Amino acid sequence: MKIPFVSIRWASPFNDMLEHAEKVKECGWAFQQAIECHCSEECQGFEEYREEVARLESEADTIKRRIRGHIPKGTRMPVSKFEIFWYTKEQDKVLDGVQKSLDWLSFRRVLPYKEELKKQLLLLVDSVMEPIEDLSRMVEEAKKYFEDYSQKQRIIVKDIINNIRRLEHESDKIEDEFKIKIFSLEKDPVSVFHMIRLVETIGSIADHAENASDMMRAMIAR
Repeated sequence: MKIPFVSIRWASPFNDMLEHAEKVKECGWAFQQAIECHCSEECQGFEEYREEVARLESEADTIKRRIRGHIPKGTRMPVSKFEIFWYTKEQDKVLDGVQKSLDWLSFRRVLPYKEELKKQLLLLVDSVMEPIEDLSRMVEEAKKYFEDYSQKQRIIVKDIINNIRRLEHESDKIEDEFKIKIFSLEKDPVSVFHMIRLVETIGSIADHAENASDMMRAMIAR
């Protein structure tokens, strides 16, 4: 028998999972602004955006610890602790990808890349932002599903999951095209190494968003 979260004398973990997803989304917005700033010669606020991401990541860590520490032993749930923890881990890795990208970018105060490569960088960032924003919507709709197990609600969650998978695939294609352009346009080996690693780190953000959605698919499949 499926057990609605509302029947349990304990707050649903999806409340905290949604709060964590919202922090991830806020980090994504600051990340996008930081990249745009770094690509602009006029912007001087890159470090401020980077510090904002670090602050939000710290707040998200607090929520993650709350999720892991506030599930009482023996609590009956329609999903396992492993699934909740694994989902949160993958959602948290989205934050790791954001922070690692900005840390790596900070090692070069000025980007010596051609304008075409800067435009491709902004396109890649845009492509990983959509899966980030879909995460919070997916958790919110999944929370509703586990309250009443409506088949209509389950379809809504599955549609979001499928969309995240589609967006990750599109991001992969942009990443591959970006690498081809780097090798064809950039001749400085240091710049090539720096840009390739940056591209792969940013690309991992969409990968982890898809991994989180795959775990959500497993949770609603019961």
